[in-house]
Amino acid sequence: MSSPAHGEVLRGQGVTARSGGGLAAHRNRVINVLFIHDNPLVVELCLQEMKWAQFAVSMDLVHNGTDFVERLSTKAFDVVVCDSSLKHWTGIQALEILRNEGREIPFIVLAEPSDEATVGEFVKKGASDWVDKYHLALLPMAVALAVEQKALREERNRAVSEARRSEAHYRALVENPTFGVCRFEPGGKLLAVNQAMVTMLGYESIAELLAVNLVNDIIRDPAERKQFLEAYQQSTRINCIELEWRRKDGSPMKVRLSGCQVDHEASVQPGFGLIVEDVTAQCAMEEHLRHMAATDALTGLANYRQFARELDSEIKRSQRTERAFSVLIFDVDDMKSINDGFGHLAGNRALCRMAMAFRSSCRSIDTPARYGGDEFAIVLPETTAREADLLGDRVRDYLAHDAEYPKLSISVGAACYPQDGETIEALLHKADQALYAMKNQHQRVSLALPI
Repeated sequence: MSSPAHGEVLRGQGVTARSGGGLAAHRNRVINVLFIHDNPLVVELCLQEMKWAQFAVSMDLVHNGTDFVERLSTKAFDVVVCDSSLKHWTGIQALEILRNEGREIPFIVLAEPSDEATVGEFVKKGASDWVDKYHLALLPMAVALAVEQKALREERNRAVSEARRSEAHYRALVENPTFGVCRFEPGGKLLAVNQAMVTMLGYESIAELLAVNLVNDIIRDPAERKQFLEAYQQSTRINCIELEWRRKDGSPMKVRLSGCQVDHEASVQPGFGLIVEDVTAQCAMEEHLRHMAATDALTGLANYRQFARELDSEIKRSQRTERAFSVLIFDVDDMKSINDGFGHLAGNRALCRMAMAFRSSCRSIDTPARYGGDEFAIVLPETTAREADLLGDRVRDYLAHDAEYPKLSISVGAACYPQDGETIEALLHKADQALYAMKNQHQRVSLALPI
């Protein structure tokens, strides 16, 4: 794999399954990306993901603060992508350089999900987003969203500035079909709204919406209502807060709000003006991406990475509560015979049948996962070894009554925290030993009928 060159432009060819429709707007322009990373090979992987998502990317790579400042002074960048663990300086320093120079360039961090403190510090300092450095397929969407949000912020800020200077420009913003605009009194009484906000909230007319109280009738959650009230009572500005609102029909929607205090001649108290952006579809897309990153595509169960996260979280929780939990590992017996005798479609169907058995047998707090190949695993919170055995029995019972062919039999291995181990590696090793001991001793539960 060749290392990327400074100023290199990559264009993706073809359409891949991972390329969502939300990226389409960014495929017809070159995106200038400044990478801050010690490892050019990782940068190459990032560029490949951008290429597969059909992005045209012009990239520059720097390793230290001096080069970073120099590159910023000579070229305009759409986004900065920075590794969270640099050797010779820190990404926080790079972020502070951007902010101190007043550069509104989106800043995306490549970090480990387990390093919550570092991620939190970057977000607190103003990072736009972060991406799991071990799941770089999410980088194109993060870049697209960051660039789009920057463009929207710039457009919105320009519109607000113009509205302050000119009533004509303000009316142009009010009539914008994309953003909702409103003015309201401190108690939530709406004074003015535009047609875009009426449409956004599903009301019939401006008059009908003006009869609604913004704070009491539209903001759904009491905690978010408190957050909103504090935001405009304690400051003259609201800068990009996201809340859940209620439409006229009661359905939820996600909105991003920006606004400022405005004087209203009919009221002793100052009012407030808001620009409202409907981000429901964007939030749904982000949630879908998070779900895809944690889910096995064939079975719909958690994938190995999500299973490991859940297992790590359960260990930490049990260390605090001193309560036991269990792990089960399942192996489908004679999976090769099923693939050879009935075909790989039947083999895939067998894996999906196993997933159905787990969904039928597990509690809502359990985490069934595809462990790899024809192996599965389940994290069982608050579960003793005996209770884990009972769940294994329920899975066997489900398979015994499954009318589909070929019939499936399983081998099972269990481990219980803390007596069988206090780390992920120790627990999985113990469960694997129990699983293969069952196979080697021919103590399988075979439900296969003669063919």
